[in-house]
Amino acid sequence: GLHQLRYPTDVLIDKETDSLIICDRINQRVVRWSRRSGTTQGEILIDTITCWGLAMDEQRYLYVSDTGKHEVRRYKLGDNIGTLVAGGNGQGAGLNQLNYPTFLFVDRQHNVYVSDSSNNRVMKWNKDAKEGIVVAGGQGGGSALTQLHYPYVIFVD
Repeated sequence: GLHQLRYPTDVLIDKETDSLIICDRINQRVVRWSRRSGTTQGEILIDTITCWGLAMDEQRYLYVSDTGKHEVRRYKLGDNIGTLVAGGNGQGAGLNQLNYPTFLFVDRQHNVYVSDSSNNRVMKWNKDAKEGIVVAGGQGGGSALTQLHYPYVIFVD
């Protein structure tokens, strides 16, 4: 039910609505829970998505990684379809593909940074780009300075 979460993988605070936006992975949905006391259940923002990571830009667009479709989409709140911003060409290692995208970071120019975990790399997708740029790793999994091993969380400074 909407009063339960199963394997939440990411959460962010929507200051405008004073609510939490949560990636409810096993239930395959993104939900919003009010932070006001007395809240006993959430509301579904996006359903039927194998979500992992969330990010929000200053215009309140929500970015969600989907490990099932190996892509990242940008959603206007209230929109269940979204716009493809990274991946979307099936699972793979090409520059236009992702393989198990987990966490995200979106900068002020709306460039999307993605932990492309199973490809052992971090990708940057410029706004409206059809393929990404490897910004870290991409030399196979390992411990050398040119390698990453299944990167998860990222932050761009």
